[in-house]
Amino acid sequence: MSQLMIVSMLIFFGLSVPVAVSIGLASLAGVGSSGLPWVVVAQQLYAALDKYPLVAIPFFILAGNLMEAGGISERMVEFAKSVVGGIQGGLACTCVLTCMIFAAVAGSSVATTFAVGAILIPAMVRHGYPAPFAASLQASAAELGVIIPPSIPMILYAVSTDTSTGELFIAGVMPGILIGLALMFYVWFYAKRNNLGKRDGEGRLPLWPALKNAWLALMMPAIILGGIYGGVFTPTEASVVAVVYAVVVGKFIYRRLSFKQLSVTLHKSVVSTAVIMFVIANAGVFSFLLNRAGVPDALGTWLSHIFETKFTFLMGMNVALFLIGMFIETSASIVVLAPLLLPVALTFGVEPVHFGIIMVVNLALGMITPPFGVNLFAASAVAKLPLERLIKPLIPFVGVVIVCLLVITYWPGLSLGLRDMVYAK
Repeated sequence: MSQLMIVSMLIFFGLSVPVAVSIGLASLAGVGSSGLPWVVVAQQLYAALDKYPLVAIPFFILAGNLMEAGGISERMVEFAKSVVGGIQGGLACTCVLTCMIFAAVAGSSVATTFAVGAILIPAMVRHGYPAPFAASLQASAAELGVIIPPSIPMILYAVSTDTSTGELFIAGVMPGILIGLALMFYVWFYAKRNNLGKRDGEGRLPLWPALKNAWLALMMPAIILGGIYGGVFTPTEASVVAVVYAVVVGKFIYRRLSFKQLSVTLHKSVVSTAVIMFVIANAGVFSFLLNRAGVPDALGTWLSHIFETKFTFLMGMNVALFLIGMFIETSASIVVLAPLLLPVALTFGVEPVHFGIIMVVNLALGMITPPFGVNLFAASAVAKLPLERLIKPLIPFVGVVIVCLLVITYWPGLSLGLRDMVYAK
């Protein structure tokens, strides 16, 4: 049964059938060949979605879209520019810092790409940066949207493996900061080497006026993350707080969010949520059938023969997950693979939260690599450039993130140190 399912799924992928549909059709093939009653499909579709933490996904998506429509992201950009815009390459550094701030609320890399890129890609081009470089930078920095908490992929990993969402969120803070700082260092070096960005500081507000102008926008991630880590509310409740805050600030304080915009934003968020939930539901059936066929145990035995040490296992996982992320959508990859790979990781002594961070960072890399990197498609659309022109300037950014990934992989304390402090472990 499992062989038929996997082969069927690969055939559908080869025929360019959408990922969720491919997984669903492969699951139907598995049920048909196993002799299970067809009611199992309905039961597992329901079971995959009947999980309280998943409620956070539509609200975080909506919060990110409301930030863009309500003018909150623009004020974040101005504040970030006041902080780092004075150095050479400051506008490029502003792009990275804004993505880090925006990521602390949105939980989505694509939302981060559109919200921040619509402002900063044209600005960087006006200041003399090559358009392909600006778009590649935006695509790369936007992957912080799924690494810095809150993060939709982390929620999916938590649900799929019965891991604490709160612990995953706090474990993602330091890796996200590391990647953000590494990207800023590279763009500063690039600007110095290519004599770019000398006038990036022109027109920027001094720090104090920028802070006064943006403090309500900056309070949004502070309230969300502070509330989660302070035990005031759960990550799911925090997603609702984020939506309410974005509506109040965008509609009644900044007065940028009209009822028409609110309607469009709601529709956009519903469509995005439906796509993710469709993937989760189909992947839930697929995972159930693989578990029933004993695939996790067989996979564990096979991998234990291939990898003899924790070091080689983690290196193998990095390579495999990176390649998988290039071809398969992140949500589907996590829901299908996390329950299969985590038991194997545990046998090598890898902590579940640490493995979750490794998995999310690897799959986030897939969002910026061809042929199916969703961030690349989004950034090329914003910059109005063909995708092919982004590939060459993208390579150094991928290299920077890979170096950070190796640090995250082999230094567990980077992810788990803050988690252990907060949860007193």
